[in-house]
Amino acid sequence: MDQRLVHFLDIGRIQAKKIMEVSVSDAKATLTELVSRAEGGEEVVLTRHGKPVVRLQPVRKTIDAVARMALITAVAALAAAEIAPGSDAARSQDFLYDDDGLPA
Repeated sequence: MDQRLVHFLDIGRIQAKKIMEVSVSDAKATLTELVSRAEGGEEVVLTRHGKPVVRLQPVRKTIDAVARMALITAVAALAAAEIAPGSDAARSQDFLYDDDGLPA
């Protein structure tokens, strides 16, 4: 098993991420361990003849229909909530001008 650090750009920051590279033939003997590592967030890449061919990664949980509808309803309620009126942008600098529209 080969572990290496890979540097990548993430919104202006350089981060190091461990990638475990394992040959397919070695992975046969340690598949349970590799799956556990992938579930834990470690990136596991299987290689054939030194070239990456497969990446192990955990399956993302999907949201059920009831939870999805509750989320949509909550977002819609927030969007429908009336925002308190503020000052009118067209009138926000009226104090700078006199009644004829000239600078005061």
